[in-house]
This record gives sequence, structure tokens and C-alpha cells, in this order.
Amino acid sequence: MGKKKVRAVLKLELQAGKATPAPPVGTALGPHGINIMEFTKAYNERTAQQAGDVVPALITIFEDRSFTFVLKTPPAVQLLKRASGVDKGSAKPNREKVGSVTRQQIRQIVDVKGKDLNAFDTEHAMKMIEGTARSMGLEVVET
Repeated sequence: MGKKKVRAVLKLELQAGKATPAPPVGTALGPHGINIMEFTKAYNERTAQQAGDVVPALITIFEDRSFTFVLKTPPAVQLLKRASGVDKGSAKPNREKVGSVTRQQIRQIVDVKGKDLNAFDTEHAMKMIEGTARSMGLEVVET
């Protein structure tokens, strides 16, 4: 038996433990003919302990309508919002700061996101997250 043929690869950002067959899940998976209830059940089981976070899932759908999925780490913006206690980023990040985040908090975010970041070491990864923080209007402060 050879390898299964891949039909599509989708990335969905969903609330951990709260996926439902309604859009965006149904509209994304429906056209590919996979069992939407089966996916939402499996996703919710695997993300239950991360409730409150947005946990992206990378779904690989095969020609025979079977599927596999890999969970990714929550988006940096979500983690930065939680760390700084802000609801949303600044509309004018260069002029209006909405909050601050410490280098220690950034290091914690790097520890969480580590495997999904495209960086060779912690220092580079921290610079990437700091850049995201600045573009949201967050100040990066020393502890």
C-alpha cells in the first residue's frame, strides 16, 4: 500500500476546546468532504487544556477523505495581548502606546512558541517577538 495522496492542506485558527461545525470550520472543511463532527471532536479533545487560547490547526486532507492535523502554538499577538493585559493593539503603534511587556515576558512567549518560530536561537526569537510587540503599540521594557 503506497502513500495516500494529499488533496488539501488547510490552516484554521480556532478557539481551543470550542470548535463547532459552524463557520469557519464547516465552510473550510465542507468542500473537501471530510467528517466535520469528527474533526471538531478530535480538535476539542486535543486542545481542552488550552481553553481560552487560539490554537491553530494545520489540517492535511487526503484523497480518500481521511485527514490528520497538527496543532501549532497560539499566535504571538494572542500571547502578547495576554502578557500585556491589553484587548487589542494600537491603531497608531508608532505614536500611541497601548501597554508594555517586559523582556522576561517575551522570553516566556519564546519558550511557548519556540518550535514554531523560524529562528536559530533564543536571542533572535526574542527580537522577532519584540518586533511584533512594537507593531502592536506595546513598549518593551526591562524588568
